[in-house]
Amino acid sequence: MTIGNSSTTEDSYLDAARECILAVGVKRTTLTDIARRAGVSRMTLYRRWPTMRGLLADLMTREWLDNAATMAGADKPAGSATAARIATDVVNIIATLQKNTLFQKIIDVDPEVLLPYLLERPGRTQETLLANIEVTLAEGQREGTVRAGETTVIARAVLLAAHGFAISAQTMSDVSSSEKLGAELRSMLERYLAP
Repeated sequence: MTIGNSSTTEDSYLDAARECILAVGVKRTTLTDIARRAGVSRMTLYRRWPTMRGLLADLMTREWLDNAATMAGADKPAGSATAARIATDVVNIIATLQKNTLFQKIIDVDPEVLLPYLLERPGRTQETLLANIEVTLAEGQREGTVRAGETTVIARAVLLAAHGFAISAQTMSDVSSSEKLGAELRSMLERYLAP
């Protein structure tokens, strides 16, 4: 899977959706608003996204997959799949996500949009993160830098811990302590993953 943004017509529609959501939130944004902002007919959008939910899912995936790039592993040197490196990558992904303006708008105005991904099923971004974490864990296990265990289960435990920090950390921190919470998560994950 290619991680990152390309300059396509679909991206221009997603850019328009992002602008609309940042202006008024998810619940108040319609496909008609997005089509108007993108300068296309409603039917052009409806053909690609019959529902706002589908468009939002594609937008969130595009927006947040860049965060997953640090876990992709392909561009990392051999021997970098250590417990400390994995823990640092997860904390960095969370910090980047928490600074994302779309993520913050959704958390502030329409947090229920995220509930299906927390309570019902993983989204594409979560699936990508899980796959990348599993690959990195398996590499670390082969190198002896990550503890033994079923990588699928360990990856899910790491992601579940990360969910709490990504979604709820703002309820437990102020600006001065968010870094301290990140350091605690890093320490917790590093100890959990250490051989």
